[in-house]
Amino acid sequence: MADDYLVRIGKLIRDARQHRGWTQSQLADALGTSQSAVNRIERGNQNISLEMIARIGEALDSEIVSLGYAGPMHLRVVGRRRLSGSIDVKTSKNACVALLCGSLLNKGRTVLRRVARIEEVYRLLEVLHSIGVRTRWINDGTDLEIVPPARLGMDAIDAEAARRTRSIIMFLGPLLHRMDQFRLPYAGGCDLGTRTIEPHMIALRRFGLDITATEGLYHAAVERSVAPDRPIVLTERGDTVTENALLAAARHDGVTVIRNASSNYMVQDLCFFLETLGVRVDGIGTTTLTVHGVPEIDVDVDYSPPRTRSRR
Repeated sequence: MADDYLVRIGKLIRDARQHRGWTQSQLADALGTSQSAVNRIERGNQNISLEMIARIGEALDSEIVSLGYAGPMHLRVVGRRRLSGSIDVKTSKNACVALLCGSLLNKGRTVLRRVARIEEVYRLLEVLHSIGVRTRWINDGTDLEIVPPARLGMDAIDAEAARRTRSIIMFLGPLLHRMDQFRLPYAGGCDLGTRTIEPHMIALRRFGLDITATEGLYHAAVERSVAPDRPIVLTERGDTVTENALLAAARHDGVTVIRNASSNYMVQDLCFFLETLGVRVDGIGTTTLTVHGVPEIDVDVDYSPPRTRSRR
């Protein structure tokens, strides 16, 4: 097992590289080494000198390790001054993670604009990459391009990354349309039957999804003859359970009514994204959503989630 400090340094290097929008190969070229060596460093499986850490920090324009300041530090804040100006912000994290999961519905190329570059997004990208989805940052690392393979490699899923994000549960809705059986790691350490998970299972059973839980994994099987023949009433008005039901309904060949749905902004963002895929959603912004599903989605889409401009 790699030393703990090497693992921590490797994670810092990986996060700095991803923040720069570089691949491991690009970092290797900048350092004059191989992609496999960068991979070992990021996994904590290779000893690394202070000189190499400094070179990596210079290449990525990021201070990987800070020695800090030994003495006390004091800050003085002088207020009573009027602030003015404007800032541009990325789209919200909650909207972005649902859109990343929603990209699995599409067999074509998806471009998401102004994606928030935060840890949960990185974890989902690691999971997507592990199952064969090609992702890359474009336009100076502002936007994200997503291109799925013809067949997802679920057997190779990065379980460690999956278990570090609760949003992995939203893979269930899209995946039930892509394969008859698959396995998915537990979402963020949650157990089947807890309040945050069971509402998902109740809603997705209406689409023929059956889940068996073993230690650390959900074993999913889909019965294609099952379809919602009456409105789905969510047992919890949550954002992720509403999004999961939307993702399942998007490729259901028919009309699905979802009641007690969340009307929050991130759910609305997902609805607008689904409409760019050709899925009609009535009732956006209300607690009753009517989804007119499309069995096959194979389009190239460019979606810009709403962003907030703060001006004072």
